[in-house]
Amino acid sequence: THTGMSILNISITEISTFYLVGFPGMESAHIWISIPICLLYTVAILGNCTILFFIKSEPSLHEPMYYFLSMLALSDLGLSISSLPTMLKVFLFNSPEISPNACFVQEFFIHEFSALESSVLLIMSFDRFIAICNPLRYTSILTSARVLQIGLAFALKNVLLILPFPVTLMHLRYCKKNLLSHSYCLHQDVMKLACSDNKVNVIYGLFVALSGILDITFIFLSYALILRAVLGIASQRERLKVLSTCVSHICAVLIFYVPVISLSVIYRFAKHSSPVTKILMADIFLLVPPVMNPIIYCVKSQQIRNVILEKLCQKQS
Repeated sequence: THTGMSILNISITEISTFYLVGFPGMESAHIWISIPICLLYTVAILGNCTILFFIKSEPSLHEPMYYFLSMLALSDLGLSISSLPTMLKVFLFNSPEISPNACFVQEFFIHEFSALESSVLLIMSFDRFIAICNPLRYTSILTSARVLQIGLAFALKNVLLILPFPVTLMHLRYCKKNLLSHSYCLHQDVMKLACSDNKVNVIYGLFVALSGILDITFIFLSYALILRAVLGIASQRERLKVLSTCVSHICAVLIFYVPVISLSVIYRFAKHSSPVTKILMADIFLLVPPVMNPIIYCVKSQQIRNVILEKLCQKQS
């Protein structure tokens, strides 16, 4: 009985540390990999802060479209800042340990800001839809107060949607496995380490994934209706002019959803693909949208470009 007891004790010991992973087998190159990663984070944080600064300080940008863009910039900033500490710990300081609680907190914020970004892209597609299909009522439908209400409602919805993630993870027991498969914590990754029953997490994870699929379905619907309206416009030049107002949003949607969908396809169907492929896809999903969105909007939006150039010229004169 004594040996039986000690075996039981061993198997019940809780794990006090999880280990994050950089690129397996490339540990010696981590310090070099950290250089582009630091550069991308710098560009993402500076780019999104710049957009927020100009939208706040420039009265001509106080319009629904730019308010929604500032929500996008905020969710991108959140995404960058919540993954930054562990990415730098792993690649720059070669220290992969993380406590379970820190892991649950990080995982909450990463999923929270991803869900928020998905919601903001959905709101922006409604914004384009109203602007193109109902231009005369646009300003009366999207007043500043209503834009704020929409933003807050979606933010609250996402907090309530993602909050069960860390809560259910805290109730699981971790006793054998402690190696994660990324350099930051994700829900589906952490729950696999549990040695107690994680059915609730699996089901709830699917539910959250479905809400993301709903977002992209509604975005698709908005664009179907926009296209229908645009095709009703007589002249070719007008059509292109109207469609060009959607280009930056379409790019933002693709940049965000293509990596997410590719990653879930790899996890689902290409189970034997190299871990480096999965890690690279997951890092692209976290790093590329926050870097690219400000660039796309500055290049594509003449109003933002003019404001930035004006401010730069003022400083030089």
